[in-house]
Amino acid sequence: MAFHSPDRIAQKIVEAGAKKANIPIHHILILGFLGGAFIALGFLLDIRVIGNLPEEWGSFSSLIGGAVFPIGLMLIIIAGGELLTGNMMALPLAILAKRATVLQLVRNWGLILVSNFVGAIFVAFFFGHVVGLTETGPFLEKTVAVAQAKVDEPFVKALISAIGCNWLVCLAVWMAFGADDIGGKILAIWFPIMGFVAIGFQHVVANMFVIPAAIFAGQLGWADYFSNFVPVFIGNAIGGGVFVGLMYWMVYKESIKTSAAQNSLKMKKAM
Repeated sequence: MAFHSPDRIAQKIVEAGAKKANIPIHHILILGFLGGAFIALGFLLDIRVIGNLPEEWGSFSSLIGGAVFPIGLMLIIIAGGELLTGNMMALPLAILAKRATVLQLVRNWGLILVSNFVGAIFVAFFFGHVVGLTETGPFLEKTVAVAQAKVDEPFVKALISAIGCNWLVCLAVWMAFGADDIGGKILAIWFPIMGFVAIGFQHVVANMFVIPAAIFAGQLGWADYFSNFVPVFIGNAIGGGVFVGLMYWMVYKESIKTSAAQNSLKMKKAM
């Protein structure tokens, strides 16, 4: 399987970030809805797979759940979708490369935040609540236990957990950009996403599914959700924007600038 070097991946993500900064609003809303729904479907699959596993299996059940959850990001990267946490890396990197503005970042993050939420809530309400996939027997117990554990974390712990989460999520996206074929992209996505789920890190979009699913079941309240949302959003932004975007910019900024200059020269010659 062919793959790109890290400096080439950085160049490709700058290009992707610049494109994301200029996506039409109606495209952002549709792709953002799909992104939120795909992540929610991955979490729903996780719960349905591990919900009635024996308690004696311990953390092995977390590994099994983590093994199926990555379908969400696979669908986003390969089938198409926009995910807030991935854009927390791509847009800052494009800004550092002067290919996007802070205003474009705010617009992009804001619209994708709303549309990811709508997509995740759609899955939580219709599949989880109406169909009952998160509200019957052991699946209800697992949904509530996972959601409760997330909202019970103090602000600082939730924030740090969220940093670790999006560090891994953005590395999954980063490595997926390094592959040109579908098989390579799937492998690149699977390991880091499996890792963050098995560890139990906090992901702002995944939480848009599991905490509301517990709310629809009458076990938690919206105040619980919003108290969790703030530190997890901040932590995810730091994990993607600083621990991936900024750090790789510091290493590969010269190759990014050289690539940009070469592309600009090619465009001028073509004209």
